[in-house]
Amino acid sequence: MWAAFSLATLASAAALTGVILVGVRVLGVTAVKPEAQLSGATMFDLLKIAFAVVAGAGGLVALVTTYRRQRVSEAAESREATALFNERFSTVTDKLGHDRAAVRLAGVHGLAGLADDAPNHELRQTCIDVLCAYLRMPQEHDEDGASGRSDRQVRHTVIRCIAAHLRTGAAVPWRKHDFDFTEAVFDGGDLSAVVFDGAVGFTRAEFRSGRTSFEGAIFRGPRTDFDGAGFGGGDVRFDGATFSGGRVTFIGSDFRHGRVSFAGAKFVGDFVSFDGASFSGAEVDFRAATGTPPAGVVTVGRSSPDVSLPREWLTPGG
Repeated sequence: MWAAFSLATLASAAALTGVILVGVRVLGVTAVKPEAQLSGATMFDLLKIAFAVVAGAGGLVALVTTYRRQRVSEAAESREATALFNERFSTVTDKLGHDRAAVRLAGVHGLAGLADDAPNHELRQTCIDVLCAYLRMPQEHDEDGASGRSDRQVRHTVIRCIAAHLRTGAAVPWRKHDFDFTEAVFDGGDLSAVVFDGAVGFTRAEFRSGRTSFEGAIFRGPRTDFDGAGFGGGDVRFDGATFSGGRVTFIGSDFRHGRVSFAGAKFVGDFVSFDGASFSGAEVDFRAATGTPPAGVVTVGRSSPDVSLPREWLTPGG
């Protein structure tokens, strides 16, 4: 409070001095007329100045006090909001670990709603981290059994919630946050038309079955990482996706089965690399892709019948 008061006083004094100097300059004053005796008029003027100074100081103190009171009130509200967030967070995360899939579904929606209501960026990121962590957890159920199918519904609900908050028009967008899907297993999911402005990682993720769509997605964050990802089945679509972030890597990815399509994708990132990727059995389609050919793609594409490249990438100097 005293720091704010001192700063306000100095600012007021500086402003007053500036006004006086400008006024003297404008009026062309070259000297001040001295008075041998203090007249009543001069005394009255001095009293008016004194009262104005006292009133100004009082107003300044009131202003600083009000500002300080507002800051204290805001801090109290922030603490109260954080405490309420922590209470709700504990409740919904307990549901995510429940044995019944219906309760876990309620936990997913509750956590997404809590993320929307989070009082700051960091607490919303915490909710997003938990949702991503659920996808990274190993599947403990038989995929073909009833429990496996129920758990699949929960995982797909997590993907839908995330995608809904990353699309244009979302009431509460999450696109500036980071998403970590390291070693997550995907058996389908719709992430089409999403926008990632933050870092996103699919390091060693597995795309095993179903149809996983990134069609029309925009990856423009500082890092997009599919390093070591396994494309072992199903249909993974990057059709029309834009990779424009600072670093886009599929280094060491394994395209071993199924179909992966980058048809019409745009590779305009600062650094795009497929170095060390293995194209050993999957049908990989880069036709109609534009931008700078990613490192490690053209060389393999020339020798692999399973990789389709745009004509421009195969043309010398294209």
